[in-house]
Amino acid sequence: MAKTWIIPDIHGCSQTLALLLEQFIRPNKNDHLIFLGDYIDRGPDSKGVIKQIMNLQNNEYKITALMGNHEDYAVKAWDEDKNKKGFLGLHFKSKIQKEWEVFGGVQTLESFDAFRPAEIPEKYINWMRNLDYWVELENFFVVHAGFNFKKENPFEDKRSMLWVRDYTVVPEKIKNKRVIHGHVPVNLEFIDLSLKNNSYKFIDLDNGVYMARKAGYGNLLALEVNSMEYVAQPLADEVSYKNV
Repeated sequence: MAKTWIIPDIHGCSQTLALLLEQFIRPNKNDHLIFLGDYIDRGPDSKGVIKQIMNLQNNEYKITALMGNHEDYAVKAWDEDKNKKGFLGLHFKSKIQKEWEVFGGVQTLESFDAFRPAEIPEKYINWMRNLDYWVELENFFVVHAGFNFKKENPFEDKRSMLWVRDYTVVPEKIKNKRVIHGHVPVNLEFIDLSLKNNSYKFIDLDNGVYMARKAGYGNLLALEVNSMEYVAQPLADEVSYKNV
């Protein structure tokens, strides 16, 4: 039977992702892998994470890759840098680049051997630029962060899909389905509770893979939605804990 796996925020931890895929998921081409965004920043190998997902797509695996707020930052920083003219041959960081670097963009630039965002190869930026914002499953809507249920149509607000942190689900606006998202790291106890209790209208799968020093965190999860059981791969990458 085909499986549907949902994998949350990877944050540059390419070795951890590789182990999750090889040891736990072992996907075949009938399976559906849904990635929740935030492939980059914080961890040491953002380029390697994107390349793994690209390779799956190129080999015709069924992949849905969603946009995260960190990809949004990277694309905007790249665009700003491309359009920015230097002064007397000098390059100054844009405001968006400075903001991005605070949230882990430094590690992403390092993984691409880049000093400035514009030095990241355009194929990776275009891949990020064209990511989906949400996907609908039989019983769930899947998104990076969440939805703005204050709007009559929550699907109009793309910024909230990437950035919202605190919201109350209005089931009638999403066909009485539950929301599965990442974006906000939560501990395994909370994840277990939300999976087992249908009264929770949302399921947050982000266990803060890069937060291995914090009890209850530091795993990259994958939820199989048919069985509603998850697997957890502990952090296998060397994280510097600078800007994490």
